[in-house]
Amino acid sequence: MRLTGQTPAGLVVSLVLRVDGIKRGCYGGAQFGWITRGCLDGNAAPPRLWPLFRWRPMATKTLVSSPSSKVSASAKAPAKESFSEVLLSNEAVSLCLLVNRRQGNLRVIDFRAGPTPAKRSQILATARREGVEKVYTLVERDEVVTWAKMGFVREGSIPGFYRRSDAAVMGIVVSTARPLSPLVSLGPDADDDDYADEVPVTAAWALSERTITRAKKFVKDVDLELPSVKLAKVSEADAKKAVSAAHKKGGALTGFEPFGRDAQRSTYACATRGNTLYVSVEAQPFFHNSLLELLSAPKNDAERLSATAAVAAITERLRAEGASASFAVGPADDALLAATFMANGFRRSAALSQHVVVDGERKDAVVWSKKLTLAD
Repeated sequence: MRLTGQTPAGLVVSLVLRVDGIKRGCYGGAQFGWITRGCLDGNAAPPRLWPLFRWRPMATKTLVSSPSSKVSASAKAPAKESFSEVLLSNEAVSLCLLVNRRQGNLRVIDFRAGPTPAKRSQILATARREGVEKVYTLVERDEVVTWAKMGFVREGSIPGFYRRSDAAVMGIVVSTARPLSPLVSLGPDADDDDYADEVPVTAAWALSERTITRAKKFVKDVDLELPSVKLAKVSEADAKKAVSAAHKKGGALTGFEPFGRDAQRSTYACATRGNTLYVSVEAQPFFHNSLLELLSAPKNDAERLSATAAVAAITERLRAEGASASFAVGPADDALLAATFMANGFRRSAALSQHVVVDGERKDAVVWSKKLTLAD
Protein backbone atom coordinates (compact mmCIF):
# COMPACT_ATOMS: atom_id res chain seq x y z
CA MET A 1 0.00 0.00 0.00
CA ARG A 2 1.38 3.44 -0.90
CA LEU A 3 0.65 6.61 1.10
CA THR A 4 1.50 10.04 -0.24
CA GLY A 5 1.35 13.37 1.54
CA GLN A 6 3.06 16.72 2.01
CA THR A 7 5.07 17.70 5.08
CA PRO A 8 5.04 21.23 6.58
CA ALA A 9 8.47 21.78 4.99
CA GLY A 10 6.95 21.31 1.55
CA LEU A 11 8.40 17.91 0.76
CA VAL A 12 6.30 15.26 -0.89
CA VAL A 13 6.69 11.98 0.99
CA SER A 14 5.62 8.64 -0.41
CA LEU A 15 5.68 5.52 1.75
CA VAL A 16 5.16 1.93 0.73
CA LEU A 17 3.94 -0.08 3.71
CA ARG A 18 4.27 -3.83 4.09
CA VAL A 19 1.56 -5.60 6.10
CA ASP A 20 3.07 -8.60 7.83
CA GLY A 21 -0.23 -9.94 9.16
CA ILE A 22 1.14 -10.97 12.53
CA LYS A 23 -1.21 -11.52 15.46
CA ARG A 24 -3.75 -8.70 15.70
CA GLY A 25 -2.51 -7.43 12.36
CA CYS A 26 0.08 -4.82 13.33
CA TYR A 27 2.33 -3.28 10.71
CA GLY A 28 5.72 -4.94 10.84
CA GLY A 29 8.58 -2.50 11.37
CA ALA A 30 6.36 0.59 11.58
CA GLN A 31 8.73 3.07 13.23
CA PHE A 32 7.29 6.30 11.95
CA GLY A 33 5.12 9.01 13.50
CA TRP A 34 1.54 10.01 12.70
CA ILE A 35 0.17 8.41 9.54
CA THR A 36 -3.40 7.82 8.44
CA ARG A 37 -4.85 5.29 6.05
CA GLY A 38 -8.21 6.31 4.60
CA CYS A 39 -11.31 4.20 4.25
CA LEU A 40 -13.06 4.56 0.91
CA ASP A 41 -16.65 5.67 1.15
CA GLY A 42 -18.98 7.84 -0.83
CA ASN A 43 -17.21 11.04 0.24
CA ALA A 44 -13.70 9.66 0.66
CA ALA A 45 -10.66 11.82 0.04
CA PRO A 46 -7.19 10.54 -0.87
CA PRO A 47 -5.15 9.20 2.08
CA ARG A 48 -3.40 11.95 4.02
CA LEU A 49 -0.04 12.04 5.78
CA TRP A 50 0.13 13.67 9.20
CA PRO A 51 3.27 15.63 10.13
CA LEU A 52 6.12 13.26 10.85
CA PHE A 53 7.65 14.09 14.22
CA ARG A 54 10.16 11.27 14.21
CA TRP A 55 11.84 9.37 11.42
CA ARG A 56 13.69 6.09 11.59
CA PRO A 57 15.06 3.83 8.86
CA MET A 58 12.54 1.21 7.70
CA ALA A 59 12.83 -2.06 5.81
CA THR A 60 10.51 -0.63 3.18
CA LYS A 61 11.07 1.69 0.27
CA THR A 62 10.93 5.40 1.11
CA LEU A 63 10.93 8.13 -1.51
CA VAL A 64 11.44 11.83 -0.75
CA SER A 65 11.36 14.47 -3.47
CA SER A 66 10.73 18.17 -3.90
CA PRO A 67 7.30 19.20 -5.19
CA SER A 68 7.25 19.82 -8.92
CA SER A 69 4.77 22.68 -8.67
CA LYS A 70 3.30 25.02 -6.10
CA VAL A 71 -0.11 24.36 -4.60
CA SER A 72 -2.63 27.12 -5.19
CA ALA A 73 -3.27 29.19 -2.06
CA SER A 74 -6.98 29.07 -2.79
CA ALA A 75 -7.07 25.27 -2.89
CA LYS A 76 -9.35 23.85 -0.23
CA ALA A 77 -8.21 21.15 2.17
CA PRO A 78 -9.82 17.78 1.37
CA ALA A 79 -12.65 16.60 3.61
CA LYS A 80 -11.70 14.02 6.18
CA GLU A 81 -12.61 10.40 5.55
CA SER A 82 -15.25 8.79 7.75
CA PHE A 83 -12.61 6.33 8.96
CA SER A 84 -8.83 6.26 9.19
CA GLU A 85 -5.97 4.53 10.97
CA VAL A 86 -3.48 6.59 12.94
CA LEU A 87 -0.20 4.87 13.73
CA LEU A 88 1.94 6.29 16.52
CA SER A 89 5.32 4.83 17.43
CA ASN A 90 8.08 6.40 19.51
CA GLU A 91 10.12 5.65 22.61
CA ALA A 92 7.06 5.89 24.85
CA VAL A 93 4.24 4.24 22.88
CA SER A 94 3.42 1.96 19.97
CA LEU A 95 -0.24 2.40 19.06
CA CYS A 96 -2.70 2.02 16.24
CA LEU A 97 -5.76 4.25 16.63
CA LEU A 98 -8.84 3.40 14.53
CA VAL A 99 -10.78 6.65 14.14
CA ASN A 100 -14.46 6.37 13.23
CA ARG A 101 -15.47 9.97 12.61
CA ARG A 102 -19.04 9.11 11.67
CA GLN A 103 -19.65 7.54 15.09
CA GLY A 104 -17.25 9.86 16.90
CA ASN A 105 -15.34 7.03 18.54
CA LEU A 106 -11.79 5.71 18.49
CA ARG A 107 -10.53 2.20 19.09
CA VAL A 108 -7.03 1.74 20.52
CA ILE A 109 -4.80 -1.19 19.55
CA ASP A 110 -1.77 -1.23 21.83
CA PHE A 111 1.43 -3.01 20.79
CA ARG A 112 3.38 -2.16 23.94
CA ALA A 113 1.83 -3.24 27.26
CA GLY A 114 1.95 -1.17 30.42
CA PRO A 115 0.27 1.96 31.86
CA THR A 116 2.16 5.18 31.16
CA PRO A 117 1.14 8.86 31.32
CA ALA A 118 2.47 9.34 27.79
CA LYS A 119 0.22 6.61 26.40
CA ARG A 120 -2.89 8.06 27.97
CA SER A 121 -2.09 11.66 27.05
CA GLN A 122 -1.29 10.87 23.42
CA ILE A 123 -4.47 8.82 23.00
CA LEU A 124 -6.64 11.60 24.45
CA ALA A 125 -4.78 14.27 22.46
CA THR A 126 -5.53 12.39 19.24
CA ALA A 127 -9.18 11.96 20.22
CA ARG A 128 -9.58 15.68 20.88
CA ARG A 129 -7.82 16.63 17.66
CA GLU A 130 -10.12 14.33 15.70
CA GLY A 131 -13.24 15.58 17.47
CA VAL A 132 -13.87 12.14 18.95
CA GLU A 133 -15.91 11.81 22.16
CA LYS A 134 -15.42 8.12 23.01
CA VAL A 135 -12.21 6.09 23.23
CA TYR A 136 -12.22 2.34 23.83
CA THR A 137 -9.99 -0.70 23.57
CA LEU A 138 -10.44 -4.47 23.59
CA VAL A 139 -8.01 -6.34 25.82
CA GLU A 140 -7.50 -9.72 27.37
CA ARG A 141 -8.31 -10.25 31.03
CA ASP A 142 -4.78 -9.73 32.33
CA GLU A 143 -4.65 -6.24 30.74
CA VAL A 144 -7.82 -4.89 32.37
CA VAL A 145 -6.03 -3.48 35.42
CA THR A 146 -3.43 -1.78 33.21
CA TRP A 147 -6.11 0.23 31.44
CA ALA A 148 -8.02 0.89 34.65
CA LYS A 149 -4.91 2.61 36.00
CA MET A 150 -5.10 4.96 33.02
CA GLY A 151 -8.69 5.95 33.85
CA PHE A 152 -10.54 3.56 31.53
CA VAL A 153 -13.65 1.82 32.84
CA ARG A 154 -14.57 -1.78 32.12
CA GLU A 155 -17.85 -1.65 30.19
CA GLY A 156 -18.32 -5.37 29.59
CA SER A 157 -16.88 -8.01 27.29
CA ILE A 158 -17.21 -9.72 23.91
CA PRO A 159 -17.35 -13.48 24.54
CA GLY A 160 -15.11 -15.56 22.28
CA PHE A 161 -13.60 -12.53 20.57
CA TYR A 162 -10.13 -14.08 20.78
CA ARG A 163 -11.55 -17.46 19.79
CA ARG A 164 -10.68 -19.22 23.05
CA SER A 165 -10.96 -16.22 25.37
CA ASP A 166 -13.14 -13.17 25.82
CA ALA A 167 -12.21 -9.55 25.11
CA ALA A 168 -12.80 -7.03 27.87
CA VAL A 169 -14.11 -3.67 26.65
CA MET A 170 -12.40 -0.73 28.38
CA GLY A 171 -13.68 2.77 27.61
CA ILE A 172 -13.38 6.43 28.52
CA VAL A 173 -15.56 9.43 27.56
CA VAL A 174 -13.16 12.13 26.43
CA SER A 175 -15.12 15.11 27.78
CA THR A 176 -15.13 13.59 31.27
CA ALA A 177 -11.47 12.54 31.28
CA ARG A 178 -9.42 14.29 33.96
CA PRO A 179 -5.64 14.46 34.35
CA LEU A 180 -4.17 11.55 36.29
CA SER A 181 -1.04 12.42 38.24
CA PRO A 182 0.23 10.02 39.31
CA LEU A 183 -1.59 7.16 37.54
CA VAL A 184 -4.51 5.95 39.62
CA SER A 185 -3.99 3.07 42.00
CA LEU A 186 -6.50 0.38 42.81
CA GLY A 187 -5.54 0.64 46.48
CA PRO A 188 -3.54 -1.65 48.78
CA ASP A 189 -6.46 -4.00 49.37
CA ALA A 190 -7.56 -4.30 45.75
CA ASP A 191 -7.37 -7.70 44.09
CA ASP A 192 -6.40 -7.51 40.42
CA ASP A 193 -8.30 -10.70 39.57
CA ASP A 194 -11.48 -9.45 41.22
CA TYR A 195 -11.21 -6.09 39.49
CA ALA A 196 -10.74 -7.76 36.10
CA ASP A 197 -14.18 -9.38 36.48
CA GLU A 198 -15.99 -6.31 37.82
CA VAL A 199 -18.36 -4.37 35.54
CA PRO A 200 -19.72 -1.22 37.22
CA VAL A 201 -23.39 -0.30 36.89
CA THR A 202 -23.13 2.82 34.74
CA ALA A 203 -25.91 5.00 33.33
CA ALA A 204 -25.48 3.14 30.04
CA TRP A 205 -25.95 -0.21 31.78
CA ALA A 206 -29.07 1.03 33.60
CA LEU A 207 -30.53 2.35 30.33
CA SER A 208 -29.88 -0.95 28.58
CA GLU A 209 -31.59 -2.80 31.45
CA ARG A 210 -34.75 -0.75 30.95
CA THR A 211 -34.59 -1.32 27.20
CA ILE A 212 -34.25 -5.08 27.64
CA THR A 213 -37.32 -5.06 29.90
CA ARG A 214 -39.30 -3.33 27.16
CA ALA A 215 -37.91 -5.64 24.48
CA LYS A 216 -38.99 -8.83 26.30
CA LYS A 217 -42.64 -8.22 25.42
CA PHE A 218 -41.70 -8.32 21.71
CA VAL A 219 -39.69 -11.50 22.09
CA LYS A 220 -42.79 -13.35 23.32
CA ASP A 221 -43.94 -13.71 19.73
CA VAL A 222 -40.86 -15.69 18.66
CA ASP A 223 -43.15 -18.64 17.93
CA LEU A 224 -44.72 -16.62 15.12
CA GLU A 225 -43.61 -17.72 11.69
CA LEU A 226 -40.78 -15.53 10.48
CA PRO A 227 -40.83 -14.36 6.86
CA SER A 228 -38.59 -16.13 4.38
CA VAL A 229 -35.35 -14.33 3.54
CA LYS A 230 -33.35 -14.32 0.32
CA LEU A 231 -29.71 -13.37 0.81
CA ALA A 232 -27.67 -11.81 -1.97
CA LYS A 233 -24.11 -10.59 -1.55
CA VAL A 234 -23.73 -7.04 -2.89
CA SER A 235 -20.70 -5.28 -4.30
CA GLU A 236 -18.79 -2.62 -2.39
CA ALA A 237 -20.16 0.03 -4.73
CA ASP A 238 -23.77 -1.06 -4.12
CA ALA A 239 -23.12 -1.15 -0.37
CA LYS A 240 -21.89 2.46 -0.50
CA LYS A 241 -25.02 3.50 -2.39
CA ALA A 242 -27.19 1.85 0.25
CA VAL A 243 -25.26 3.59 3.03
CA SER A 244 -25.62 6.97 1.32
CA ALA A 245 -29.37 6.49 0.81
CA ALA A 246 -29.90 5.36 4.40
CA HIS A 247 -28.10 8.38 5.83
CA LYS A 248 -30.07 10.76 3.62
CA LYS A 249 -33.31 9.11 4.72
CA GLY A 250 -32.34 9.13 8.40
CA GLY A 251 -32.11 6.42 11.02
CA ALA A 252 -28.94 4.77 9.73
CA LEU A 253 -26.97 2.97 12.44
CA THR A 254 -23.63 2.72 10.65
CA GLY A 255 -21.64 3.53 7.55
CA PHE A 256 -20.10 0.03 7.52
CA GLU A 257 -16.77 1.50 8.66
CA PRO A 258 -14.09 -1.02 9.71
CA PHE A 259 -14.12 -2.21 13.30
CA GLY A 260 -10.72 -3.89 13.20
CA ARG A 261 -7.69 -4.23 10.96
CA ASP A 262 -7.04 -6.63 8.10
CA ALA A 263 -10.55 -8.02 8.36
CA GLN A 264 -12.84 -9.35 5.63
CA ARG A 265 -16.15 -7.59 5.02
CA SER A 266 -19.20 -8.92 3.19
CA THR A 267 -22.48 -7.07 2.76
CA TYR A 268 -25.80 -8.76 2.01
CA ALA A 269 -29.12 -7.54 0.69
CA CYS A 270 -31.76 -9.45 2.66
CA ALA A 271 -35.02 -9.44 0.73
CA THR A 272 -38.15 -10.24 2.73
CA ARG A 273 -41.83 -9.36 2.24
CA GLY A 274 -41.10 -6.68 -0.32
CA ASN A 275 -38.55 -5.05 1.96
CA THR A 276 -34.78 -5.13 1.56
CA LEU A 277 -32.49 -4.89 4.57
CA TYR A 278 -28.74 -4.44 4.29
CA VAL A 279 -26.61 -6.41 6.73
CA SER A 280 -22.83 -6.31 6.75
CA VAL A 281 -20.42 -8.76 8.35
CA GLU A 282 -16.80 -8.02 9.24
CA ALA A 283 -14.96 -11.28 9.88
CA GLN A 284 -11.58 -11.83 11.48
CA PRO A 285 -10.62 -15.32 10.30
CA PHE A 286 -7.68 -15.60 12.69
CA PHE A 287 -9.96 -15.32 15.73
CA HIS A 288 -13.09 -16.77 14.06
CA ASN A 289 -15.26 -13.87 15.20
CA SER A 290 -17.67 -11.71 13.19
CA LEU A 291 -19.15 -8.25 13.69
CA LEU A 292 -22.71 -8.10 12.42
CA GLU A 293 -24.13 -4.68 11.42
CA LEU A 294 -27.65 -3.73 10.39
CA LEU A 295 -27.63 -0.61 8.25
CA SER A 296 -30.93 0.60 9.74
CA ALA A 297 -32.92 -0.37 12.81
CA PRO A 298 -36.50 -1.69 12.54
CA LYS A 299 -39.17 0.97 13.07
CA ASN A 300 -42.24 -1.24 13.61
CA ASP A 301 -43.26 -4.83 14.29
CA ALA A 302 -43.25 -5.85 10.63
CA GLU A 303 -39.71 -4.55 10.14
CA ARG A 304 -38.64 -6.15 13.40
CA LEU A 305 -39.78 -9.59 12.21
CA SER A 306 -38.00 -9.05 8.90
CA ALA A 307 -34.83 -7.98 10.71
CA THR A 308 -35.10 -10.98 13.03
CA ALA A 309 -35.33 -13.32 10.05
CA ALA A 310 -32.39 -11.61 8.35
CA VAL A 311 -30.17 -11.89 11.44
CA ALA A 312 -31.15 -15.54 11.79
CA ALA A 313 -30.17 -16.25 8.18
CA ILE A 314 -26.86 -14.42 8.49
CA THR A 315 -25.85 -16.08 11.76
CA GLU A 316 -26.66 -19.49 10.32
CA ARG A 317 -24.41 -18.74 7.37
CA LEU A 318 -21.63 -17.60 9.73
CA ARG A 319 -22.01 -20.81 11.72
CA ALA A 320 -21.73 -22.87 8.54
CA GLU A 321 -18.57 -20.94 7.59
CA GLY A 322 -16.96 -21.83 10.91
CA ALA A 323 -17.34 -18.61 12.89
CA SER A 324 -17.22 -19.30 16.62
CA ALA A 325 -18.70 -16.01 17.85
CA SER A 326 -20.69 -13.07 16.55
CA PHE A 327 -21.43 -9.68 18.06
CA ALA A 328 -23.22 -6.44 17.20
CA VAL A 329 -23.33 -2.90 18.54
CA GLY A 330 -26.52 -0.83 18.67
CA PRO A 331 -28.15 2.08 20.51
CA ALA A 332 -28.97 1.25 24.12
CA ASP A 333 -32.44 2.82 23.95
CA ASP A 334 -33.80 0.88 20.94
CA ALA A 335 -36.19 -1.82 22.18
CA LEU A 336 -37.12 -3.10 18.69
CA LEU A 337 -33.46 -3.60 17.80
CA ALA A 338 -32.84 -5.26 21.17
CA ALA A 339 -35.75 -7.64 20.54
CA THR A 340 -34.30 -8.48 17.10
CA PHE A 341 -31.07 -9.73 18.65
CA MET A 342 -32.63 -11.28 21.74
CA ALA A 343 -34.96 -13.38 19.57
CA ASN A 344 -31.84 -14.78 17.86
CA GLY A 345 -30.17 -15.80 21.11
CA PHE A 346 -27.87 -12.79 21.47
CA ARG A 347 -27.34 -11.41 24.96
CA ARG A 348 -26.11 -8.12 26.28
CA SER A 349 -22.42 -8.45 27.12
CA ALA A 350 -21.44 -4.77 27.41
CA ALA A 351 -22.99 -1.31 27.79
CA LEU A 352 -20.90 1.44 26.21
CA SER A 353 -21.21 5.04 27.41
CA GLN A 354 -21.70 7.72 24.74
CA HIS A 355 -20.47 5.34 22.06
CA VAL A 356 -22.55 5.91 18.92
CA VAL A 357 -24.19 8.72 16.96
CA VAL A 358 -27.62 8.22 15.37
CA ASP A 359 -29.14 11.08 13.36
CA GLY A 360 -26.72 13.51 14.95
CA GLU A 361 -27.52 12.46 18.53
CA ARG A 362 -24.86 10.84 20.70
CA LYS A 363 -26.13 7.77 22.54
CA ASP A 364 -25.09 4.94 24.82
CA ALA A 365 -24.74 1.58 23.11
CA VAL A 366 -25.10 -2.14 23.82
CA VAL A 367 -22.88 -4.97 22.63
CA TRP A 368 -25.01 -7.99 21.70
CA SER A 369 -23.04 -11.26 21.64
CA LYS A 370 -23.64 -14.87 20.70
CA LYS A 371 -21.45 -17.98 20.69
CA LEU A 372 -22.00 -19.82 17.41
CA THR A 373 -19.71 -22.83 17.71
CA LEU A 374 -17.21 -24.21 20.17
CA ALA A 375 -13.63 -23.16 19.43
CA ASP A 376 -11.34 -25.99 18.38
